[in-house]
Amino acid sequence: MARAVPAVTRALDVLELFLDRNTLTAPEIAERLKLPRTTVHELVNTLVDRSYLIASESSPIRYRLGMRLFQLGNRFAEQLDLAREAQQVAAEVAGACDETVHIAVLDGAHVVYVAKVDSTHPVRMVSAVGRRLPAHCTAVGKVLLAALSTEALEARYPPGQTLPAMTPNSVTSPARLRAVLSEVRAQGVSYDNCESNDAVRCVGAPVADHSGAVVAAISISVPIIRWSPEREKEWTSLVRAGALTLSHRLGYSGSSDAIGLERLAVSSAG
Repeated sequence: MARAVPAVTRALDVLELFLDRNTLTAPEIAERLKLPRTTVHELVNTLVDRSYLIASESSPIRYRLGMRLFQLGNRFAEQLDLAREAQQVAAEVAGACDETVHIAVLDGAHVVYVAKVDSTHPVRMVSAVGRRLPAHCTAVGKVLLAALSTEALEARYPPGQTLPAMTPNSVTSPARLRAVLSEVRAQGVSYDNCESNDAVRCVGAPVADHSGAVVAAISISVPIIRWSPEREKEWTSLVRAGALTLSHRLGYSGSSDAIGLERLAVSSAG
C-alpha cells in the first residue's frame, strides 16, 4: 500500500469538515482536527490561494467552500450517469405519489443522497442531496448493505460493536442488523420504521447496473401522519417500479424479481 502524504491528508481533512458545516474559522478547524494553529493557517491559506476555500463575505475570518470544488463536483457529475438518471426517475416517482423520493449510494457505513425530489405537502421530510447518514438507519442503506458480501458487511460492522442511533427505533446491534438484512434480501425491499427520523417512515428498493450489481437504492419517505397499510402496499409497488426503471436506464436488462439481493450479496464487491 502506497504511503499517504501527510500534508495532503490534512488538507483533505480540512475540506471534509465542511461536509457538516457551512463556515468555519481557523481556530475551529484547529480544534476539530487537533492540529497546531500555525499548521492550520498554512493549510487554509494554501486552499484559499487555490480557490478550494474562500473567506466568507459576512465575516473575513470565517471560511467556506470555494468555486474550485464546485467545478470539480460538476465535472464528476457530468461523468456519472447515475446522478443524471436518478434525478429524472426520482421526479417521476415523486410525481406519482407526491411524497419525498431519495436515491442514494453507499459510502462505507454511510449513504450519500445523489438525488432527491420533495413532496408538495406542507409536512414533508427535510433532507438534501449530498447529505450522509448512517446506512443502517435508513431504508436505502439497508438495501445497499443487504447486497454486500458477509466479509464486506463485517468490515463495516464488526461483531460486538454498538451502532450509532438516530432515534430510539434505530438498530444498534450488529446481530440485529444482520437479521434485518436477511429479511430485506428475502423481501427485496427495505423499511425505515422511524429509525432515521422519528416522524418519518420509508420504503426502499435496490437499483442495479448493466452487470446486475446493486449500485444504488431508491426510497419513498412519508411522514407517519400519512402512512397507512393500504398506502404502504402502493408505495412499495411504486418504489419497486422506480428502481427497475432506473436500473434499465443504467443498462440492466433483467426483471424486477431478478434484482435478487440473495444472489447479489455473494457477487457484490461491496
